[in-house]
Amino acid sequence: MKNEDHHDIPGTYVLDGEHSRNGYHLNMFCMSLNKAENREALRAGEVTYLKRFPMTEEQRQAVLSRDWLGMLRLGGNIYYIFKLAIFDGLNMQQLGALMSGTGMTEEEFKKMMMNGGRRIDGNRSKSEAHSG
Repeated sequence: MKNEDHHDIPGTYVLDGEHSRNGYHLNMFCMSLNKAENREALRAGEVTYLKRFPMTEEQRQAVLSRDWLGMLRLGGNIYYIFKLAIFDGLNMQQLGALMSGTGMTEEEFKKMMMNGGRRIDGNRSKSEAHSG
């Protein structure tokens, strides 16, 4: 499978070179949360703290509104984005449920994962959805 083929999988954001470059400043913001003084600065004022990072306005809004899928779409790396989720007091299962885009609860997400994950029907490729 060629790397471009991954772009045909619904809900998949491939962190290739271009995507990584687009998300660099967003990811560096998230990485900054490793330091206690940066977490305190974020708590003191998110808008002011975010000005330290030359993110796009769309990335900045995704952070402020905690649009988790939006951050992925805009170049965020899940391992870095999770640092912001931890800052907000979320665990991975809670974040997974929020990122599902279905409104499922944490318990529903856990159950789905324990049962083997999301069903593959309709999730194999975008072209599959158009071809029936």
